[in-house]
Amino acid sequence: MTTPRDATPSRRVRANGDGTVYQRKDGRWEAAGYVLAAGNTRKRIRVYGTTRTEALAKLTEKIASSNRGVPVPSAQGSVGTYLTYWLEAVAVHQLRENTHTRYTACVNQYLVPGLGKKKLAKLTAKDVRTWLNKLRTTCQCCARGIDARRVQAHCCAAGACCSKRLSPLTLAYIHSVLKSALEHAVREEEITRNVARNVRTGTPRPRRFEPLTADEARQFLAAVRNDRLFALYELALRTGLRKGELLGLQWEDLDLQTGTASIRRTLQRTQTGGLTALPTKTRASERRIALPSECIHSLKEHREAQEAEREEAAERWKGSSLVFATPAGGPIDPANLNRHFRVLLDRARLRRIRFHDLRHSTATLLLEQGVELVVIKELLGHAHIGVTATVYAHVRLRLQRDAIDLLGRNLLYSDETTGQPGDRDGPPLCGAAIR
Repeated sequence: MTTPRDATPSRRVRANGDGTVYQRKDGRWEAAGYVLAAGNTRKRIRVYGTTRTEALAKLTEKIASSNRGVPVPSAQGSVGTYLTYWLEAVAVHQLRENTHTRYTACVNQYLVPGLGKKKLAKLTAKDVRTWLNKLRTTCQCCARGIDARRVQAHCCAAGACCSKRLSPLTLAYIHSVLKSALEHAVREEEITRNVARNVRTGTPRPRRFEPLTADEARQFLAAVRNDRLFALYELALRTGLRKGELLGLQWEDLDLQTGTASIRRTLQRTQTGGLTALPTKTRASERRIALPSECIHSLKEHREAQEAEREEAAERWKGSSLVFATPAGGPIDPANLNRHFRVLLDRARLRRIRFHDLRHSTATLLLEQGVELVVIKELLGHAHIGVTATVYAHVRLRLQRDAIDLLGRNLLYSDETTGQPGDRDGPPLCGAAIR
């Protein structure tokens, strides 16, 4: 005789820790179990599926990840909410003020409008790639409403798109900001992986620059010889110091007896503090360099002229110990230096270049003189020698061509160089046996 208990099909009992699976009243299947959460705690989660097998597979996958020590994502908010938190609570303490300002503009203009409404825990590499592809082909006049704010529209609002798209360098910068934010979310165990790292944007071409040639450099120095800041321009061209490093130099950083300079700070304009002396760009930028004898001589003359300015200013002297200062002793604004530099270029009848191209000119001229790359890297204060090699790859390629041409001239046969018949099948140049 069969009992009702024997008539029902046997149900497999799940082991302890495998979770539970059951069918809801709406017909869907729900699976629940405990997994590893942030802070080395355990949390009960629920997953859903249209079939029992689908719900069980989802739960098994999460439990397997938990057993490998991967905590379940705890992020419940959107990408925009997390980016705002990251800027205000994390990046503000890790970045310089100007860098933080650029990051904020990048987040507000591109990241939040494009990805801000997506859930942080559900963001995928496909979402990032699709957004970047759309950003790459979108006219910025239209997307940011620039044309609509103009007095007279001449782009999309007028029916003629100017196709002003973002450059590859800007796209790579936006992508790097997103990667930095998501990397911190991984460290805080908000998400399990940084999906932005799985998206390849390609390596953008480095910004092209036109450094001064040796003749142009001599022409420039001759034209600015009687300028008040001649020592600054000569130091920039002979040592490759950055503009902020030059303007942040103090007399205590210079040892004119031994001919050395210690680079410890940089002068920058910030939104909150105005002209401010900040630490160098990187740890490698804090360095000690040798001063050329020409710079030592011009710096001594500059110090004497500055002492005369101090006496003339009297009580109006601001009391700073900056090497390069205004006639009243105050710091020089980098924007004013740029304008003064353009005037000097016109006076020297040279093409317009950036002040930073003086730094490129130094490195290029040193490379053409055969100076080793590692010496140039230490002089410029690059963090890695790969930066030096990448920036000046075109110079190294030209030097390779010169070396190959020199070798080709040395390998010419005698009948090609002197017109005399040569013995091409003769013995090797070395008469000794090769062991």
